[in-house]
Amino acid sequence: MTARRALSLVPLVLLAACAGAPGAGGAQMTQQPALPAMPPFVASAPPVPSAPQSADFVLVRKGARQLILFAGGRPIKTYGGLQLGDAPVGPKRFEGDERTPEGRYRIDYRNPRSAYHLSLHISYPDAQDRDYAAARGLPPGGAIFIHGQPNALADGRMAGDWTDGCIALSNEEIEELWDAIPDGTPIWIEP
Repeated sequence: MTARRALSLVPLVLLAACAGAPGAGGAQMTQQPALPAMPPFVASAPPVPSAPQSADFVLVRKGARQLILFAGGRPIKTYGGLQLGDAPVGPKRFEGDERTPEGRYRIDYRNPRSAYHLSLHISYPDAQDRDYAAARGLPPGGAIFIHGQPNALADGRMAGDWTDGCIALSNEEIEELWDAIPDGTPIWIEP
């Protein structure tokens, strides 16, 4: 095998390793069905720039500030410029740490009367998150959403990271996600 061929297999091996193990907070509540493995990436199929169809999986890359919608294992739309909690590095562990969770969760309900132009709830904390916080005598926090900008903001976007651990997008983007992400959709949030 040539060195070039061997190097071309490295991304596939790394992706297979990522798909098998959840990140921090990956255990699910016992009453929820098990989450499927993260779909493999299809390098030859870039996300389509038009309005998305219904998604069956959401991937958030905190470090890259991206939210990627998948349908049938293929990326269908990528959103950039995500705004996170005031302390964006590291997984959410406790109430008030202003971090965005990392791990496998679900979009479990939506709030059309949100203070932030529509919001989709992320199922944080799960049993593992609650156990971790309880072992340290602290509450895990909660009320983590994907949402738009504050309703009080006339137009545009807030600057920088400003949420208490949520994921914020533009109002136009959350409107698309509202239509594209059904309740129960798995979401994988990675560092």
